[in-house]
Order: sequence, then structure tokens, then C-alpha cells
Amino acid sequence: MSLPRTATTFAPPVMEARRWLDGVTHPEGRPLINVSQAAPVEPPPQALRQAMADAALTRDDAHLYGPVLGMPALRDALAAQISSHYEAQVAGDHVAITSGCNQAFAAAIATLCAEGDEVILPTPWYFNHKMWLDMSGVASVALRTRDDLLPDVDDARALITPRTRAIALVTPNNPGGVEYPADLVRAFYDLAQETGIALLVDETYRDFDSRTGAPHPLFQRDGWQDTFIHLYSFSKAYRLTGHRVGALAASPARLAEVEKFLDTVAICPGQIGQYAALWGLENLSQWVAGERDEILARRAAIADGFDVLKAQGWRLLGLGAYFAYLEHPFAMSSAELAPRLVRDAGILCLPGTMFCPDDDTTGARQLRIAFANLDVPGIAAFYSRLAALDLLR
Repeated sequence: MSLPRTATTFAPPVMEARRWLDGVTHPEGRPLINVSQAAPVEPPPQALRQAMADAALTRDDAHLYGPVLGMPALRDALAAQISSHYEAQVAGDHVAITSGCNQAFAAAIATLCAEGDEVILPTPWYFNHKMWLDMSGVASVALRTRDDLLPDVDDARALITPRTRAIALVTPNNPGGVEYPADLVRAFYDLAQETGIALLVDETYRDFDSRTGAPHPLFQRDGWQDTFIHLYSFSKAYRLTGHRVGALAASPARLAEVEKFLDTVAICPGQIGQYAALWGLENLSQWVAGERDEILARRAAIADGFDVLKAQGWRLLGLGAYFAYLEHPFAMSSAELAPRLVRDAGILCLPGTMFCPDDDTTGARQLRIAFANLDVPGIAAFYSRLAALDLLR
């Protein structure tokens, strides 16, 4: 008897890592440094929380089903922001609101793929993308990135088969942190357009991109919606992780197919979260700019302090948005090292093996560090603990 697809899909990595904490105590003077998950630990700003409370108290529709593709006002507002940010013309009927960006990816794949189809994922990949493809009966085709963690277009071209339906990129990247150059994103778009497949670009972390202006020109291309599917999340910018508000931008024809998927899995995105996202778009641009400045300062602290690890054989492979991606100098696999770091250093992070296929040995040397919740003193403490390790290099 065949197994259900969930039984043949690996366990959620962040939940697996949290189990490493069972039975481990941390001295009062050395609390756990948790860099395992890319999520804000602070709640939304007070003004946004008040706006959410006001919506809950005064708007009856905040407690009812809403449109499957999301509130029209939020769709229009996000389309206007996309148009401004990317110097393009995007309409509200190009935008759907979803219950988080993972659901946006799932919905897009549902409109693209049938049983046995293929999607190309650069590795190290975002594990939730891989999990969803597994549970959808879609083959994940690994595209090995170069030493700079950037994928090569010619390498991708060689992987395209008659079953290929899409290439999925994440920029700024999770797990690697790297920001894909505009020319590279455009080259992948050209490849997708040429071969008749879709290009998905997950831009969950675009609000923390170190570059100013449009990070790529895809929305400016005529007929962009026939090839390009843009994924976005409100979770990081407005600290709305628990309210699950994401989005995708694509053609109205594709959104008609997306609507079928969303109606069966959630009916509609949560109303209060949507009111929060709308209020944030309308009122928090300066606040988000301040959040970006803080993340960039922490990114600089990661870069500036790395020499203490570099001297011991560590390498900083990628850095940006919420993430630093490290190569460790130890003989053991990162799959063994990461649980040991909980016990030996009071650090919870994810091993590179969680972001690579089983036959890719590079993950055994790598660790993902979600640094966004470490302030500058926290980064210094993190480096100090790693530098003190002696695990028989």
C-alpha cells in the first residue's frame, strides 16, 4: 500500500530543531541564543495593534468571511506600493492576498503543476518550498549555486525538461541571505519566457534589501504577468507573523485559478490581519524604513565581527536580510554539529543539511543563522560562543 505524501515528506525543520532543546538547561548568565527561525519576536508597533483592536471592535466584517482573493482595498494598496517600488504599473486585479507567503507559493504551484511535473529550486533551497512540492507530487530539481550562493542561468537551462513548469527563486535569499542582482533575475525571466515556463520570485524579505529602488525590472516588462509570479509577505515588515498575511501578483487569469485553491484551503485570508496590513501600508512607511535601518546595522555587525571566526577557519558564504550563511571548520556534519551547539554553546541554529538534497554534501559544512533578532551585543555574544568551541577541528 502506498503511503500518503505527508508520510514521505521530511518533518518541519524548525520544529525538529526545537526538540533539541528538550532536557537542556541554560545557565542564568548564558541564556539560549535562538537564531533558528526568521521571524520577529516583538509584537507589532502599538499604533498598529490599536488599529487592529479598533477593527475588531468596530467592524462587523472583521469577523466574517471576506473575498477569497482578499480585501479589494488591500489588493489595490499593495498594487500601488508595488507600482511605486518597482517603477511599474500594477493593478489590484493582479494581486491576491493569501494566508502567508507559504500559501502564496502553494497556490501558485497548484495552478502550474500536475502529478510528475518538475520545478527547479536553487540550492541551498527554502525547505518549505521543497516540502510543498513533495506533498504535491512535483519533483524538486536541484540547481546547485556557485560559491557566491548565486544560481547560474546556463546551469538552469541544462535542467529544463518537457516536465519543467517553473523556476522558483528567493531574493533576498532564504537561507543564504544573498541579494540576487537585477541582471541575474532578468536573465532567469528571459529563460523562463523563452522556454514557456513560469518564474516564481519569493520576495518575502524585500523590505530589508540593502539596495535602494527596484531590485529587479520584471514588473516593467510588457506582459510580465504571463511569465512572472511575485510572492510577498507582510509578516516581517509589520511583525504580523501570527496573523498570516501574504500575497502574490500574477495575471488575472492565473488568479482565477488561484481562487479555486484558496477557496478550498482557507476560504479567505484572516480579516483582522488584512486590516492590519492595509493600515501598515497606509501609515508605517517611515517605521518600516527604521526597521530596515536596524536590520542593516545588524548585518554590518555580522560582517564587521566575523574576523574572529575567520581566523579559526569559518567562512561567511552569504549575508543579507535576516540571514548569515556560514561554513564551519569542524570534521563533523552540520546535522551533528547543530544539536551539539545547543548543549555546548547555548546556540540554536539550523544545519545546512536541512536546505540541501541528500546527495549534496555541501550542506554538511554549513549553518544558517537567522540574525535579525540579535542586537549588536547579542551578535558579539554569539561570535564569542562560537569562537570558544573546541570540537576537534
